[in-house]
Formats: sequence, C-alpha cells, structure tokens
Amino acid sequence: MHVITQKRIWEARQKWPHAATALEAWYRLMRRVEPGDFAAMKQAFPSVDKVADKHVFDIGGNKLRLIAVVDYQFKKVFIRAVLDHKEYDRDQWK
Repeated sequence: MHVITQKRIWEARQKWPHAATALEAWYRLMRRVEPGDFAAMKQAFPSVDKVADKHVFDIGGNKLRLIAVVDYQFKKVFIRAVLDHKEYDRDQWK
C-alpha cells in the first residue's frame, strides 16, 4: 500500500519515542501488504477496527491509535491522525 501523509508517523515518533519502534513496524508492514478489502486488512493487522469510513489501528500494544482512510482500489492509505488514548477518547477525530 502507498502510505500518504507519512509525515504524521514521523511526528508521532518524536512526540511518543516509546512507540517509535512500533510505528516503524506498522509503516514497514503497511508498505508491504496489498489487502483487497477490510477482511484482508484484518488478517495483516489483527487489531484494526473500522469506525465509519476510517480504520483505527492499535499501535504498540494499545499505546497509540493510528486513524486512516484506506482506498483499497487504488492501494492508498491516508493517515488522518496518530493519537494517544486520552486524545482518542475525546472523539474529535471522527
């Protein structure tokens, strides 16, 4: 998949250095996989959930949430936000 707005990953690595390795692992795996639908995405990323039109990935054993919109047809992932639990629970990302 082609990851769009990967700058948000690098910003999150600086903000939460304890999760940097997990963010890098997510990015590397996402670039290698090409799921055709949500079921295939769930096989590659078992902790992903779908909330409306967005995909919510748990990063680093639930340390962070990565919110993305996935276009399966064009194989693109648009990262909308990387949030810790406090930010995620505010629901402002929906």
